[in-house]
Amino acid sequence: MSTSDRPHGESPVTGMLARVLGPVGPEVTCERCFELLDQYVDREVAGGDADAEFPGMREHLEGCPACHEDHESLRDLVAGTSGDARVAGDGDPR
Repeated sequence: MSTSDRPHGESPVTGMLARVLGPVGPEVTCERCFELLDQYVDREVAGGDADAEFPGMREHLEGCPACHEDHESLRDLVAGTSGDARVAGDGDPR
């Protein structure tokens, strides 16, 4: 690949890595993940294609333990499978 064939500012190493690793989706930060998590989970629980609608979320959730835990908790809550029937503060099951 000549210099004129590369996108502006791309180093030869970056181009080579992109060819080896394949396409990479947009990077999602923890802040952005938190902003979108409720919508992502709603789509997921409803049976929609959350990964297509929220590019980069799945990769972030798989690579970030804190966001992954938030995702699991919210998904369980929304799906009604959390199994935790206690009311905050009293500790008695309802």
